[in-house]
Amino acid sequence: MLPPTPRLPEARALIEMDRYFVLHAPRQTGKTTILDTLASELTAEGDLAALSFSCERAKTAGDDIAAAETILLDSLREAADLSGWPDELLPPDPWPQNPVRTQFGKALSAWCRRCPRRVVLFLDEIDALQGDSLISILNQLRHGHNARHKGLPFPASVVLCGLRDLRDYKVASGGDPARFTPASPFNILADSLRLGDFTTDQIAELYDQHTQATGQEFTKDAVDRVFELTQGQPWLVNALANEVIMEMEVSGAITTAQVDEAKERLIRARATHLDALVARLYEPRVERVIEPIVAGTWPGTDTSFDDDVSYVHDLGLIRGTRDLEIANPIYREVLLRVLGDRTERFVKANPHSFVLPDGRFDLPRLLEEFVVFWREHGEVLIQQEGYHEAACQIILMAFLHRLVNGGGQLDREYAAGTKRLDVLVRWPYTGPEGERLVQREAMELKVWRAGENDPMTDGLAQLDQYLDRLTLATGALVIFDRRPEAPPWKERGGFEQATTPSGRQATVLRV
Repeated sequence: MLPPTPRLPEARALIEMDRYFVLHAPRQTGKTTILDTLASELTAEGDLAALSFSCERAKTAGDDIAAAETILLDSLREAADLSGWPDELLPPDPWPQNPVRTQFGKALSAWCRRCPRRVVLFLDEIDALQGDSLISILNQLRHGHNARHKGLPFPASVVLCGLRDLRDYKVASGGDPARFTPASPFNILADSLRLGDFTTDQIAELYDQHTQATGQEFTKDAVDRVFELTQGQPWLVNALANEVIMEMEVSGAITTAQVDEAKERLIRARATHLDALVARLYEPRVERVIEPIVAGTWPGTDTSFDDDVSYVHDLGLIRGTRDLEIANPIYREVLLRVLGDRTERFVKANPHSFVLPDGRFDLPRLLEEFVVFWREHGEVLIQQEGYHEAACQIILMAFLHRLVNGGGQLDREYAAGTKRLDVLVRWPYTGPEGERLVQREAMELKVWRAGENDPMTDGLAQLDQYLDRLTLATGALVIFDRRPEAPPWKERGGFEQATTPSGRQATVLRV
C-alpha cells in the first residue's frame, strides 16, 4: 500500500495548530488507514497522545443519547487498550459517571486531566451517529473546545472522519450551513479536508511494490489503463490488480487486455463496494443529481440542488461539483447496468443470433429488433422507470447490454448538459487469416422533448465529432420522440440514411 500520511499533509499542520476539522472521502479510499497511521506517528514522536477509534457501533443507538455515549466511550477505551500505550497515557478506568448529554465530554476532560500529553482524537465513521445522538456529541465537543481557554482539560485537536463534508455536520447539528453562527455546534471547525484519489504515478508506485516483491510487472500501458478506468479510486485500483493476480492467476507481465478483462469480471461480480455504491441510486437526493447526467439534460440551479451535488460528490459517485460527470468509467458502466436491470428481464432475443457467419456483430439487425421491442414494451417500461427523464437511454442501454455483452463490450459516455449519450460497441472476432480483429460500431442517442426542435441536425453534428475521435467512417443516430404529438407507439421505428457535416454516412433511427 502507499504510505498514508503523504496523501494528506495538511492534516498534520492543522493538528499542530490545535484545530478541529473534518476529513471526508468516499468509502474505501483509505481514510481509516491514514488515521491509524497518523495517530501512531504522532504518538511515537512523544508530545501527543493521538488515538483513532470508530463510531460505527453507535449507529444502533439511534436517538438514544445515553446508549450512544456509552458505546462511543467503550469503543474509545477498546482502541486505547489495543494501542500498546503505557498506563499513564490511557483513559481513566472506569470512566467517571456524569449525567446524560454530558457524559462523553466530561469523560474526555477526565482523560485529558490525567494524561501528561496533549490528546488528539480521531472520530472515524462519525456518520454512524444519528439524529439527537449526533447533535449531542457535536454539542459536547463544541462546549469542550470553547472552554479550553478557561482551563478545562480537553482534546487539543479533534478530527471528524466520514463521508460527509463540514456543512452536513452543521446542518445535522442545527446550524446554518452557509456561515459560522452561534447556533451551530460545529462552527469551531477550522477546515474540511477531502482525501483525494490516486494519481497515475501513485498507482505505478503501488504496483511497483508488487513487482519488487514478486518480479511480476505491470506494463506502463496497463497502469495507464487502470487510471483511465478508475480515475484513481483506491478501492478500484487495488481490486483490479487483485482480480488479475489472485483470481485470473496471470503469471507474466500484466497487460491492458488483462486489465480490461478484470474490469468486466469485477462489474459482473458486483463486488461489495460497487453494490454499496449503487444501492444509493434510488435515494431522492442521488437520483436528482444522477438523472440529468444520464439524460444529458441541464440540472436544477437552486441552493438545495447544490447541496445534493455536494452529497453525491462526497459519496464518490461524481467527479466534481461543477462539471457533473460520473466519477470514473467503471462507475459509469455499473450505474447504467443497475438502472437497466428491470428492462433486461424483458429482452428475450438470443444474443448468438446477432453474430454473422464471418464472426462480426450484426448491428443493423439489432436496431431492427430494438424497434420491435420498443413498440411492444417501450411505453410500459418508460412508465415504470424511476429515472423518468433518462428512461429512453436506460432502456436502449439495457437492450444493448443484454445482446452485446456476451461476446463484446459497450463503452458509454454521458454527462449533464450534453443532450446526448455516446455508445461504442467493441466486438472481437477472427479475421480470414486467423488474425484477431475488433469491430467497432458507434451510436449517438438523442431525445426529442416537448417544445424543442428536431434534434437530427445537432445529432448528426455530434455523431460526426464522435466518429472523428474514433476514426470511424459510419455510425448510427437514434432519436427518441417524447413529444405529446409523437406518432402512436405501433408506428414508431423508421429508418433513414443521412450524411454528417463532414460527409460520413449515418443510419438514423426514429423511435
